[in-house]
Amino acid sequence: MKAVLISNPGNIELVERDIPEIKSRDEVLLKVRLAGICGSDMHIYHGTSPVATYPRIIGHEFVGEVVEKGKEVKNLKIGDKVVVEPIIYCGKCYPCRKGRPNVCENLKVMGVHVDGGFQEYVVVKDANVHKFADYLSWEEAVMIEPFTIAAQATWRGGVEKDDFVLIIGAGPIGLTILQYAKYKGAICIVSDIVDFRLEKALELGADYAIKASENIEKEIRKITGGMGVNIAIDAACTPKTFEMAVNVVSQAGRVVVLGFDTSPSSIPQFNITKGELTICGSRLQTNKFKEVIDVFNKRKLNPTALISHKFHFTEIKEAINLLEEGNQNVFKVILEF
Repeated sequence: MKAVLISNPGNIELVERDIPEIKSRDEVLLKVRLAGICGSDMHIYHGTSPVATYPRIIGHEFVGEVVEKGKEVKNLKIGDKVVVEPIIYCGKCYPCRKGRPNVCENLKVMGVHVDGGFQEYVVVKDANVHKFADYLSWEEAVMIEPFTIAAQATWRGGVEKDDFVLIIGAGPIGLTILQYAKYKGAICIVSDIVDFRLEKALELGADYAIKASENIEKEIRKITGGMGVNIAIDAACTPKTFEMAVNVVSQAGRVVVLGFDTSPSSIPQFNITKGELTICGSRLQTNKFKEVIDVFNKRKLNPTALISHKFHFTEIKEAINLLEEGNQNVFKVILEF
């Protein structure tokens, strides 16, 4: 079989590998059908991921079909359509004992620390595999994992009905968060530097769209009657957007950050203490697959609206080049296997 390998930063290639074999009774062999290219895959490609190891078969957003299973796998049958939960955790450390395995002290993520889904076949533990409704298309299902990120971010922010929520950045993750916040009944404001992305946000249900070149804080105060937003979710992930998020939230507001930028931000303590703000990170997801799959099965979201381009996986270099160009019309790029 063929696989997409990043041997070292900047060097991505197709390699020939043996089809993996099931070695444990609780494993399944999947034929990968579709996979999404994530921003973190691009960071691994560029060598800017602070956690990835090389060489690495990348890909953590993937769906496939069960073609073989171990003897102890009871909840799956051959032919089942499944999505893979890409986190592997120890279950013993403090975060795991607290029910937060997404930040396990010994965390491994498929496609980052261990080989992932950009290959024709992959073996995974049955605990990492989730069925979805047969009537969902592969294109719908490949967006389940990105929407678990949105479910996590909105959960960390405590998003509820009628909350004012600011989503900073209208890229693929920002727009999944927008859809999930709207699903929860929030009033959503989206900011971005690109007009086309703001138009997309409005199409997907944003109540307000603000160009980043405008005075965002002033516009937010106007929209919210001077209060500020109850939750700001930073999906742009720069030091400046983090600072802005803290400045635009209401008293008792929440700020959720998703980025891995190692540059410092300048945030006075006064703003945090005066408003008793909650600032929290959101990484991956905590037991969100079943929740999101249920929402997908009920077709409460519009996941395929975020897919802008599809390539065969053997065209991985063309797909990477497209993402490198920074074209504003590019949202989610998926690979077919």
